[in-house]
Amino acid sequence: MVFIPLSDDNPLRSIRFQWVTVGLIAANVLVFLWQSAGVGETAAASFALVPSELFQVKIFGGPARGPLDTLAVPEGYTLLTYMFLHGDILHLSSNMLFLWVFGDNVEDAMGHIKYLAFYLICGVAGGLAHCFMLPASKLPLIGASGAVAGVIAAYLILHPRVLVWVLAFRFIPLRISAAWVLGVWVATQLLMVLVNQSDQVAWWAHVGGMAAGAILILFMRRPGVPLFDRWQTPA
Repeated sequence: MVFIPLSDDNPLRSIRFQWVTVGLIAANVLVFLWQSAGVGETAAASFALVPSELFQVKIFGGPARGPLDTLAVPEGYTLLTYMFLHGDILHLSSNMLFLWVFGDNVEDAMGHIKYLAFYLICGVAGGLAHCFMLPASKLPLIGASGAVAGVIAAYLILHPRVLVWVLAFRFIPLRISAAWVLGVWVATQLLMVLVNQSDQVAWWAHVGGMAAGAILILFMRRPGVPLFDRWQTPA
């Protein structure tokens, strides 16, 4: 990761507090603690999204049980449950850090209810993109990366000029525009889907979530919310 975001200079304008963003972070942390309490393998097998299992049944139809599943979870519902599971603390913390820094302003642009729907739709879109591109994969997909990628794309369209404090190369503090921070991240994801064809990292889930976020922000933002920081004057 080239840039690790720490904070942005972007106050809220329409909401008093980012309740949905904080709630999503809390939900992900609580699920991770539940996973860590000795049920991690069971959770990954039963609630993770497995492309080869998803395509055995109609979405939201009956369960297609995998060899490690201990709970009869309909495979269609794993398009929602997978995004609240994480493999380790680094996986969780990186996703939640991006969500914390950038999610509040996307929530501000949409309102609480539409933002929650936006987040979940981006996660589902990311999961479907991964499954369609790797339909025979038997590896479980977990993590909020697809949903968070949608938030990143929306923020980039809304606020490319906002200054963000980051750690460059993990230890150099810099204050640069969101266009650089998130643009590099987006470009990395697009590059990786071209050069990395394995299913060890869900690059297609990131791309699917980004595409959904970029499209949805155009229609789900509040009336009058400008794109590309149009209320700002050029520096």
